[in-house]
Amino acid sequence: MRTLSTPSPALSCAPGAPGGCQNGRGSSTSSSSVTGETVALVHAPPPPRLTHPLIRLAARPQREQARVERLPDACLVRVFSFLRTDQLCRCARVCRRWYNVAWDPRLWRAIRLAGAGLHADRALRVLTRRLCQDTPNVCLLLETVAVSGCRRLTDRGLYTLAQCCPELRRLEVAGCHNISNEAVFDVVSLCPNLEHLDVSGCSKVTCISLTREASIQLSPLHGKQISIRYLDMTDCFALEDEGLHTIAAHCTRLTHLYLRRCARLTDEGLRYLVIYCSSLRELSVSDCRCISDFGLREIAKLEARLRYLSIAHCGRVTDVGIRYVARYCGKLRYLNARGCEGITDHGVEYLAKHCARLKSLDIGKCPLVSDSGLECLALNCFNLKRLSLKSCESITGRGLQIVAANCFDLQMLNVQDCDVSVEALRFVKRHCRRCVIEHSNPAFC
Repeated sequence: MRTLSTPSPALSCAPGAPGGCQNGRGSSTSSSSVTGETVALVHAPPPPRLTHPLIRLAARPQREQARVERLPDACLVRVFSFLRTDQLCRCARVCRRWYNVAWDPRLWRAIRLAGAGLHADRALRVLTRRLCQDTPNVCLLLETVAVSGCRRLTDRGLYTLAQCCPELRRLEVAGCHNISNEAVFDVVSLCPNLEHLDVSGCSKVTCISLTREASIQLSPLHGKQISIRYLDMTDCFALEDEGLHTIAAHCTRLTHLYLRRCARLTDEGLRYLVIYCSSLRELSVSDCRCISDFGLREIAKLEARLRYLSIAHCGRVTDVGIRYVARYCGKLRYLNARGCEGITDHGVEYLAKHCARLKSLDIGKCPLVSDSGLECLALNCFNLKRLSLKSCESITGRGLQIVAANCFDLQMLNVQDCDVSVEALRFVKRHCRRCVIEHSNPAFC
């Protein structure tokens, strides 16, 4: 490990502001708040009060050597691996040895920044500059960057990542409203190993593609060069069918795609998906109000590869669309059709007979589903673990008893706002002991 003659700049996240920094192995929420800006401190003295227990041990008088100082570097690296990014930055300010250990490359495979007031562009610039010291201008170990909720993140910050982190595999910029298509194109083009991309809530992002320069350098089939398998574009309100066409043509390896509340999408966009992305396993088009039975007919062409489908609140979906999916997607495990008021007992029966491996079903707010549909579901889908019937007005205690008597592995049942008796709920509890029942009956506890 390289020893410096003088301490180099160390990152510090000062207390007192909303937000935080986390590393890849820390928790998703920071227990201590940090400043709105990440800055480089040169020869900064240790803070007068240190809260981490390991740091308190290191602050003992010199005449008594702290036990932690007796640990070899390998053990310290292991201990530091459980710290968040902000804690690592503070540990780097304790002493020269801790500085070297805290900046061990093995601890920086992932960076997580959070907080609406955080100056994310500066934080990324400082972090990548420090991580590029041993390999000038290139950070080969950094694989994950999550800056979700950092409203001050701009295209400049993403461009820094694209230039310095060619081995990036996972990028999360959810809720960063200032991100545009050009910045995403840069990252996708310069990080060929990127597999996981979360741009949910980035309202300016309308497409995923390569830059023009990258397209010229690659072969005519350059679309296949994009390795993204997981893409979350939830709440990207400006996404339209043409943008989805471009995404599908360039990201042919997609297996997980989430398009919740992309209200401008229609059945035509789903047709493009099926043409180019034949490996899709999970698809969500919840709250895409223009999706209808014709769109489900296109989705059904994915056949047995499709395992997860969410069409919640797609009001134009009826039994016809459900029959398409049930007939061709026999290995479907999860279906969310909440709020699809056109679904009746006939659709549920057809689904139960053709998708016997179903494990999770949400048909809440489907007023035309009754005990008859539940009976067929219980007699065919024995592996059902989660069932939501919230606000299903036609459901009674009889239907619940049939489900409980046949689906012993049921773990979650939602019958809120349903007219079911206490006796029926107790029957479910007796037969499905591990089941958590969500209900609105004050007499049952």
